[in-house]
Amino acid sequence: MSKFLNSIPIESIEIGMSASFSQTITDADIKAFAAISGDKNPVHVDGVYASSSRYKKRIAHGLLTASFFSSLFGTKIPGEGCVYVSQSLNFKRPVYIDDTVTAIIEVIDVKVDAKKVFFKTICKVGGKIVTDGEAEIFIP
Repeated sequence: MSKFLNSIPIESIEIGMSASFSQTITDADIKAFAAISGDKNPVHVDGVYASSSRYKKRIAHGLLTASFFSSLFGTKIPGEGCVYVSQSLNFKRPVYIDDTVTAIIEVIDVKVDAKKVFFKTICKVGGKIVTDGEAEIFIP
């Protein structure tokens, strides 16, 4: 039995289980992430600079969108108390201000004895994949 109120016991986690979270990216989100991470690359924070880049306008940090996976792990599957062990990431497309990002996690393997759950992780904007990868989560 889980000692956390909002978590799924590892014995109840099955391959194919999934959860999603959507967030519309704002100027404030990008500025806050730049301040927290220290990544003030002008392609993220300077509209004039970004207008002459290959993207033609400011883009969100790739790790900002990838951080939505952590939200899902800590609140949905497996839930409270889990610990992020690893994450691979592939950034496929840029994410712009006012894009709505949907992060999706799907269980691809469960190792009950090792207390680990493995996930496919995807972020989409308008049905197109912008970020994908895999994650490993430990359940203490």
